[in-house]
Amino acid sequence: MISAVQTICGAGPRRVAASIFCLLSVTACGPTTPSAFDTRFTLAPGQTETIPGASTRVTFVAVISDSRCPANANCVTAGEAVVRIDVWTDGHSSTHELHTGNMQPAKPADLTIELVEVAPYPFSSTAIDPAAYRVTLHVTR
Repeated sequence: MISAVQTICGAGPRRVAASIFCLLSVTACGPTTPSAFDTRFTLAPGQTETIPGASTRVTFVAVISDSRCPANANCVTAGEAVVRIDVWTDGHSSTHELHTGNMQPAKPADLTIELVEVAPYPFSSTAIDPAAYRVTLHVTR
């Protein structure tokens, strides 16, 4: 390719190489799009995860209600757990509630945050200490 350019333009190899480098540099400076990512993590109440590749932090605030049918019971309805998270992205904060009942994700900015699991699962004979909860979240862009 360089010899063809030299023949057409009458330029030396260094000049051709410099021209090609400059053209490639200019075309590489187009608008950038945020990098895609797909990450899953588990948090305890009050714990924060920083999302690599995004200016984002997610904090599990608390389980604000848990009406899931205990594992050792027969229930008419399944119930649900409701989880509150705080999200800081690009200098803006937002609070979201994620429900196990409908599994609708939170969509702050260009992210999707899905609730994967709330643990432990309730048993009728044991109350769950709020500090014992763990949530698994799945974050994508």
